[in-house]
Amino acid sequence: MKLAMDAMGGDNAPEAIVEAAMKGIQTHSDLEIILVGNEEHITKYLKDETRISILHTDEKIEDTDSPTAAVRRKKNASMVLAIKEVKEGRADAVISAGNTGALMTAGLLHIGRINGIERPALAPMLKTTAGEGFLLLDVGANMDAKEGHLLQYAIMGNIYMQTVQKMNKPRVGLLNVGTEEGKGNELTKKAFELLKETDFQFIGNIESRDLLNGAADVVVCDGFSGNLVLKSAEGTAATVMSMLKKELTSSLLNKLAASILKPSFKRLKKQMSYSEYGGASLFGLKAPVIKAHGSSDAVALAHAIRQANEMVSEQVVTTIKNEVAKYQKMTGNIEDKGE
Repeated sequence: MKLAMDAMGGDNAPEAIVEAAMKGIQTHSDLEIILVGNEEHITKYLKDETRISILHTDEKIEDTDSPTAAVRRKKNASMVLAIKEVKEGRADAVISAGNTGALMTAGLLHIGRINGIERPALAPMLKTTAGEGFLLLDVGANMDAKEGHLLQYAIMGNIYMQTVQKMNKPRVGLLNVGTEEGKGNELTKKAFELLKETDFQFIGNIESRDLLNGAADVVVCDGFSGNLVLKSAEGTAATVMSMLKKELTSSLLNKLAASILKPSFKRLKKQMSYSEYGGASLFGLKAPVIKAHGSSDAVALAHAIRQANEMVSEQVVTTIKNEVAKYQKMTGNIEDKGE
């Protein structure tokens, strides 16, 4: 398996990307990695070149760049060249912790969509209280979804959880304002009717308050709603940890208690961390594209490498192609349907 990595994307680039690449090579004996970026900066951290090559470029896309303009203007940016390695068959998958919008734009422009998928979906794994996690899609790739798009998200999410997370029958839920059938707006009502006709385990509507309790394994929604859920979850976790730290350092007695409970807090912090799941997959493209969190460290990026390796080895894209074709009559030509 050959993997292209944008070595210049993310807050901790290129050090964290290079370290993760070396970890990945040690873990996966059949893996080859192409690091795309400034060779001088990369080689400062590259201590083991086993099955790792460098594709040099001085150009990169900044987080502040306009996604579409940057992809078209910066043709030699590290992210764009990494995507092109996949397009031209020199790599099987790509990982970047850089500009999310630019990665989606470059993926669509150079790799293209799977036949039958109208819109891609950005899908991260989020933690649950019991630790299993659930897949949320879409979280921002497509703000104005139609019911057929949500059906396609459910198909892709169901396949990912079966092939990569090894769940036999994932529970698929539809994010809504209530659990009763008939709740929600026109989009969710129509999507509900479509999802009822599938042969996977659709468990109905799910409220956002139940997500972290593990109410479903796959949760589908439009990108606007999903992004709000994602940012709220991230913000709540950060706020709770900050409040807890402030309270535990507010007095000598609390500091003593905190020292005793330190191992428990470490376990709690690990339980709330996204790192073990890798990154958010951009489902619906003709090859695996993984968006790592901008602040990803080497551990999180190493898990993203594992994620990419599993998606390639388990032929997730091919399975999605076959499954989408099965439901083609239900979705029809989504873009031409009336509102």
